[in-house]
Amino acid sequence: MKKYETLVYSAIGLAALLLILVAFNYLAGTSPLRVDLTQGKLYTLSDGTRKLLQGLDAPVKIKLYVSRGDAVPVQLRAFSKRVEDVVNELKAAAGKNLVVEIYHPQPDSEEEDAAQLDGIESQQLPSGDSFYLGAAVSRLDRKETIPVISPQREPLLEYDLVRAIARVSTAKQPEIGVMSALPVLGEAYNPMTRGPSDPWVLANELKREFDVKRVDMSATEIPAGLNVLLLIHPRDITPQTQYALDQFVLRGGKLIAFVDPFAYFDQLPSMPGMPQQGTSSSLPALFKAWGVKMDTGKVLSDVVYASGSGQRYTPTVLSLNRSAFNHRDVVTSQLETLLYVFGGAFEVTPVEGLNVVDLVRSSPNSMLVEDSLATTSGDAATKDFKPGNKSWPLALRLNGKFKTAFPGGPPPAPGAKEEKKQALPPQLMESARDNSVILVADTDMLGDPAAVDVQDVFGRKIVVPSNGNLAFALGMVEQFAAGDDLISLRSRAASFRPLTVVRELEANAQKQYFGKISELEQEIKSTTDKLQELQKVQGGSAASAQILTAEQQTELDRFRKRVAQTRLELKEVRKNLRHDAESLVFWTKVVNIALMPLLVALFGIGVALVRRRRAAGQ
Repeated sequence: MKKYETLVYSAIGLAALLLILVAFNYLAGTSPLRVDLTQGKLYTLSDGTRKLLQGLDAPVKIKLYVSRGDAVPVQLRAFSKRVEDVVNELKAAAGKNLVVEIYHPQPDSEEEDAAQLDGIESQQLPSGDSFYLGAAVSRLDRKETIPVISPQREPLLEYDLVRAIARVSTAKQPEIGVMSALPVLGEAYNPMTRGPSDPWVLANELKREFDVKRVDMSATEIPAGLNVLLLIHPRDITPQTQYALDQFVLRGGKLIAFVDPFAYFDQLPSMPGMPQQGTSSSLPALFKAWGVKMDTGKVLSDVVYASGSGQRYTPTVLSLNRSAFNHRDVVTSQLETLLYVFGGAFEVTPVEGLNVVDLVRSSPNSMLVEDSLATTSGDAATKDFKPGNKSWPLALRLNGKFKTAFPGGPPPAPGAKEEKKQALPPQLMESARDNSVILVADTDMLGDPAAVDVQDVFGRKIVVPSNGNLAFALGMVEQFAAGDDLISLRSRAASFRPLTVVRELEANAQKQYFGKISELEQEIKSTTDKLQELQKVQGGSAASAQILTAEQQTELDRFRKRVAQTRLELKEVRKNLRHDAESLVFWTKVVNIALMPLLVALFGIGVALVRRRRAAGQ
């Protein structure tokens, strides 16, 4: 009996441990307590999401369509499971007012027919089968469809679902106002074209989603029904209109302002033979109250994001990519490119009560240049380039409690009578709760020439976005129009990791390159001045200017050798840049691909050696 006593006790212990684990899993499954241990908190809902879900006053239904089967790739199956987990988290936070139904469409099934009726799009798999992953959100007769939930938009998964819930919970389209000194909404008569002008593509896109109201640039009060105002190029804005914007923000209105130190598409008429000059716009009184500065006489030049090449190389027209965007903000997390045309830059010293979130930033290899040089391209655009090693905010969001920019009272209108001044509503001195304002230092990016490509296909005009400019503007308006709850939503952990070291290598090489150019320019000037001095000594006549003295010829030969040497040095700088960048990329790939298998192999060899020594010692 003693022989089997140890075995019996071990078996009883294992059985007891199994029962304890089963009981623990059952109790944990029934418990409402949830712990998110993932990096980036993939399953932790934002406070804004919880507030919106808990505020639902009628049931909202989410019909999630997820394909199953062996034909579905493993990575899509894992992603589908994460989507289901997030939907279940929404259900847990909302309670009975959120109904979740999950369907698994199979070919030629009723679930597949239902998915197609709800607008869910099928995705083709390498095997030839169809794969469905989408959602339809409905409430009474209102429905919003997410045709495809793709892994590329995983950081915005929570936002997409909650936005659909918010939309079906609203009975009518949100109202937004558009105020601009430019013909954004079109106009009956354009003095430049001497005829009517069509609305911008931006305006047509806004009208699809919102009830768009025109607000005059001379308005002294923003209509009470508007919660979002899109302000584009407030050229020559009056103090009275700035006061109206000030009171709009203090009462809780959301302001999106596009200002510009050099509006290329709003050029002033000029004298014959003279280049046309773009106009500028700002909000001086409001910016001062918010701790924001923008030099209206200077545009940003950035050699990292410059557009074009050769003589068309233009560092004031920026082709911004993902390394310039804030990946933690919903508005910019999914942008790929922006075309930033002769725009400015902000300098912010936040006042008490406000905090700043940068949405778009320049590279450190940038500087501000006079607006008279805005359209300069080629070598002339970089000969005097001196980077300030400072990254400038190009678009930003101000959050917090705003205070009035007019503490002394509303500014009187020119020639206005006292009784008319008293007709304004009582002045607000501070916002009652936190609010948000978005500022962008460029307006040309919204114009059709910069944002879209219009193609003629069989007599029909097809508008194709040429970059993310319209998506950027529409995303800001959409987020603000959805309410305060969606503004607080964050973008989830993103997979993009910019090669910042490569960027730094490129920036340092460019500094050397432009330094060599400046050195060569200085050498040319110095040699030219010396030649002129030598000619003056010789009498300065036309005949002596054509026949060089021995001293002049020696100086000219020396200069030619210096030019050739500088060109070789420039070529060497470019060569070293490519070599360093390619070498860094190569070793990064080697580390990412081979390091972990190598560590595992070394660990296995080490374990084998230890075991062999122990065996030899016995």
